[in-house]
Amino acid sequence: MTYDDVKTLFDYHYWARDRTLDALEALTPDEFTRDLGNSFRSIRDTIAHTYSAEWVWNQRWRGLTPKAMLPAEQFPDVASTRQQWAELEQTVKALIADLGDEGMNRVLHYTLLSGLPVSSPFWQMFQHVVNHASYHRGQVTTMLRQIGAAPPKSCDMVTFYRERLP
Repeated sequence: MTYDDVKTLFDYHYWARDRTLDALEALTPDEFTRDLGNSFRSIRDTIAHTYSAEWVWNQRWRGLTPKAMLPAEQFPDVASTRQQWAELEQTVKALIADLGDEGMNRVLHYTLLSGLPVSSPFWQMFQHVVNHASYHRGQVTTMLRQIGAAPPKSCDMVTFYRERLP
C-alpha cells in the first residue's frame, strides 16, 4: 500500500466520521447515551470506542504503550467528541506525512493492551484503523435506526470517490 493510498483511506475515514457525527447532532442526550444492548451499550459508547481505538494506535505509532482504552465518559456529547477527534486527526495526518511512502512498509514493534508483544507494518495498522471504524459506523447506523433517528448520509467509499470527482 502506498503513501497516497493511505492518505486517501484516511481522507475517507474522516469524511465518513464527519457524516456520522453530523447525524448524531440531532440526538438528545438520552438518545446519545441510551443503553441499546449492543456490543457497546450506547451510540456514545460505540463512538467513544472507535475514537479510543484510533487514539491507542496513534499512541503506539509514537512509541508509547497505552494500557487501556479511554473511558466513554470522556465523550459527554457530540461536540466534545468532534473536537477531540479533530485534534487526533491532525496528529495522525502529521504522522502519515512524516512517514511518507518509504515509511509505509516499516515494521513497528508494539505491545497490545493484553501485554502481548507484536509487530506490524505501518500500512497494515493504518488499514486496520479505517476498517475498524467502518465496522463501528455500521453499528451506529443500526442503533440510530433502532431509536427512530435518521442515519448518516451514505458513508460508502464509492460515494466518497464520486464526491471527489471534479
